[in-house]
Amino acid sequence: MSLYEASVPQMKKMLQNLGRWLELATKYATDKGFDPNVFAGARLAPDQYPLTRQVQSSCDTAKFTAARLTGIEAPSHPDTEQTMDELRARVRTAVAYLDTVDPKAFAGAETRRVVLPFLEGQYMSGADYLTEMAFPNFYFHVTTAYAILRHNGVNLGKRDYIGALTTHPA
Repeated sequence: MSLYEASVPQMKKMLQNLGRWLELATKYATDKGFDPNVFAGARLAPDQYPLTRQVQSSCDTAKFTAARLTGIEAPSHPDTEQTMDELRARVRTAVAYLDTVDPKAFAGAETRRVVLPFLEGQYMSGADYLTEMAFPNFYFHVTTAYAILRHNGVNLGKRDYIGALTTHPA
């Protein structure tokens, strides 16, 4: 399995799941008679990022993972989202970017040097970056977004989190 196959399709799937959770949260709020944008500022703990930042970080991690593993420049997306509609648009933008990444650009990604701003004078191999930094960071923010919505009453379950599975006939 290539690093492309291991990363981009799964991150894209999870971002699409995240987009559905945001839609379900909006419907939940509307059905209950409150402003769905209340969710944008919700957080699990006072010292933790709110939902807006969790969504932004999920999207950024996916985009930077693809960019860093291919050696291409990631597009800039300023963190200006304040509403549920804007957060859903951010997710769609990230998914659209992942759709543009050529799997062939991942050739040699396992050994590509990934330089991160906070690792001054050091680098990680692409394989180490993906498994030790990108995946944990991505799932941390996606899971926290899920937990914020679930904690605030949105009817989400494990199947909503996992999403569709790739199956084959027996």
